[in-house]
Amino acid sequence: MPEIVTPRVQLIGWTEFRPPDGPDWQTDADGGAALVEFAGRSCYQAWQKSVPATATNAGYLGHLLQVGHLQVLEHASATFYLTGISRALAAELTRHRHFSFSALSPRHLTEQAEVVEPAAVAADEHLHEAFLAGVAAAQQAHRELLAGLAERYAGSEHAGLRRKQLRQAARTLLPGASATTLVITGNLRAWRQLIGMRASDHADQEMRTVVIECLRQLRKLVPPAFADFVITRLPDSSELASSPLVGER
Repeated sequence: MPEIVTPRVQLIGWTEFRPPDGPDWQTDADGGAALVEFAGRSCYQAWQKSVPATATNAGYLGHLLQVGHLQVLEHASATFYLTGISRALAAELTRHRHFSFSALSPRHLTEQAEVVEPAAVAADEHLHEAFLAGVAAAQQAHRELLAGLAERYAGSEHAGLRRKQLRQAARTLLPGASATTLVITGNLRAWRQLIGMRASDHADQEMRTVVIECLRQLRKLVPPAFADFVITRLPDSSELASSPLVGER
């Protein structure tokens, strides 16, 4: 019987900032938030903070968002470890070319019993049972295909390589609902763009769940860079996030 799992989002990496010698400048933030401010101020050598509204890190980063000076956000990055996500979701995420990815290789797995069930399917008992039956059938066919290929090529040279190749051939039967893992790294500008696209009501619900959790953790990490996003709960209990600043530039 397939085991149903749910997505988990863990922040595992974040930009460190070491202030250089030279500029007579301080800030009330650290890490990537401080780096973004430094990069922005370096463009104009604006170290003295003569404008009260932008004297704090939050005020300065908020100003950058308002005027569209978003390229400085690219200096800071965040890395998440995503587990319990579907292969279909992972495939969609990897379409965002400004991110770096490290994906689980099915060639090294003998069994993939965990799956991610779409919320719309889980809400209906009949569809839920049909989903489990379909996944179970695919997984059984995968096991039979793998066993048959192993028997056919028994005794072949380079046993280790052969096992990987057989698993690669058999994995084509595994459904897109199969659970996988993904390490994803992107700069803050890329994260803003991804959230703007994938946390909207037009996005898949699993995608929205994962991306909005990334948003929540990014807002704790560097609040000014994501404070403009508003999270709204929908009638079906799912959530969406939107910002008036995303998509204008």
